[in-house]
Amino acid sequence: MKKLNRLTAMACLCLAALSAQAQEEHYFVKHLNFPPGSSLEQKVDMAARLVPTPQQLEWQQMELTAFLHFGINTFTDREWGDGKEDPALFNPTELNAEQWVKNLKEAGFRMVILTAKHHDGFCLWPTKTTKHSVASSPWRNGKGDVVKELRDACTKYGMKFGVYLSPWDRNAECYGDSPRYNRFFIEQLTELLSNYGEVHEVWFDGANGEGPNGKKQVYDWDAFYKTIQRLQPKATMAIMGDDVRWVGNEKGLGRETEWSATVLTPGIYARSEANNKALGVFPKAADLGGRQILSKAGELFWYPSEVDVSIRPGWFYHAAEDGKVKSLKQLSDIYFQSVGYNSVLLLNIPPDRRGLIHENDVERLKEFAAYREKTFGVDYTSDGKGLWQAESGASREYSQKPDAKINVVLLQEDISKGQRVEAFKVEGLVGGQWKCLGEGTTVGYKRMIRFPEVSAERLRITVLSSRRKANICNVASYYAGPIADETGKAKWNDLPRDGWTVVDSQPLAVDLGQEVTLSAFTYAPRNETASPAMAFHYKFFISSDGKSWIEVPTNGEFSNIMHNPLPQTVTFGKPVKARYIKLDATAPAGGKAVVGMDELGVTLVK
Repeated sequence: MKKLNRLTAMACLCLAALSAQAQEEHYFVKHLNFPPGSSLEQKVDMAARLVPTPQQLEWQQMELTAFLHFGINTFTDREWGDGKEDPALFNPTELNAEQWVKNLKEAGFRMVILTAKHHDGFCLWPTKTTKHSVASSPWRNGKGDVVKELRDACTKYGMKFGVYLSPWDRNAECYGDSPRYNRFFIEQLTELLSNYGEVHEVWFDGANGEGPNGKKQVYDWDAFYKTIQRLQPKATMAIMGDDVRWVGNEKGLGRETEWSATVLTPGIYARSEANNKALGVFPKAADLGGRQILSKAGELFWYPSEVDVSIRPGWFYHAAEDGKVKSLKQLSDIYFQSVGYNSVLLLNIPPDRRGLIHENDVERLKEFAAYREKTFGVDYTSDGKGLWQAESGASREYSQKPDAKINVVLLQEDISKGQRVEAFKVEGLVGGQWKCLGEGTTVGYKRMIRFPEVSAERLRITVLSSRRKANICNVASYYAGPIADETGKAKWNDLPRDGWTVVDSQPLAVDLGQEVTLSAFTYAPRNETASPAMAFHYKFFISSDGKSWIEVPTNGEFSNIMHNPLPQTVTFGKPVKARYIKLDATAPAGGKAVVGMDELGVTLVK
């Protein structure tokens, strides 16, 4: 009987172990619903077993992807076109997609996304849907196809290929007639996804302004999504999709706490607005997956973060920005705060009017690649590879190569088994004493901690808190050499403000103190930060006496200023003489904008 009891007990233990193993292997792919009445601990346990799809995992592993903003705006010197452009303006003289892809490949990028159509509606392929395309331009005698040339270059160099198709179209006369325009848009999407081989990513933003008729469009996201699934089932759908999420800014900055397993409901779902409002979350929210927000959530998504930023102040090429390419220090900081914060970096490099990536951008890309290769070419941790299944509170020590100086530690989780680390600590054995080098919260696919350089004999990693057992698959340490900050202070005002006087605050009118000849003015949102009262649409006036005002012809829009609140310079068609200037502007949501004198600058004719 005692033997039977022992066998029964052993059988029970085995069944319990098998049950635990089965539960461990039961994963939720991309999405899960929490059962009604689930406790926080039950939710945390389920959240630990939410995993990416194969496409999402492959996307995360790319780490660096490139955006190519190119189109009619390149030739009008604008950020957002209005759809009234003459297609004859599009005429790159030396377009060479292989030059784009070769340079990006050598710089370590693994995918290229092209703005096949931006908000102006101009299409970079010979579409059947509109005459506002390359087919109506003199480029290649109207026989050109930028999308095809890029696709062919990607094939040649083994680069993945993606397309951006703006849902907002300021040229299409049917925009605002929702059923008609949705059919029109699906036809464009079908052409792109049917005629160019495999498309690895489809990138939509949520731009939804007025069309030529002044109406706004109701997008049929469900139909767009089904079109992609039908034609390119392996493609990831980014931003206005449910595969990839916008980080919430265009500055290249990720969150230190970045959950890929997030409560944020993707915007293409009809329930997204209600769900996110109920939880009080939005793309820029600080907590998108911590325990506090999990306690309130009804569902969870594997919805990883992408950090997008341009190598220049603007997204399209502007000759005036040739000297404003981001410095190596800026790019390296962006890398550590995007890829190093469990995100993918989408860096925009806009081709110029020749149809080439400008020499300044190419040079900076080479420097950026060389710096990363030098930094990450030598791992000073000798035994950091291999899986460590760590419970909360567990520590593990790692050997360091003798006399190695380090200032970066990299941690990685095997995210194919979920994202689980909630808090960790990194210590180094320095001079026989353990010294805290850094602490953090989430790890995810990749997390990098930077600290002042030390010579550590060993590393000790402690998982302070984890959802189930954390699957740490890589611990590494590196030395990132110092970089001189060559950025300098951007100069966008030629006339000292100590001689200016505000004569009216609404709209803002300024006495410059003397009559001057101006070639441009600049609007620079304070602290480069977006605000509800910032200027968007505007009229600019000049006066010699402060009483009689003359409007200076401009395009009247600070395009994309809400997401990229950097100084925007508006160049006049011809120089103007003025003592007084006035900016009459409305905010993005309508209503009067509030602009301070310190946010305006003028460019004098030299």
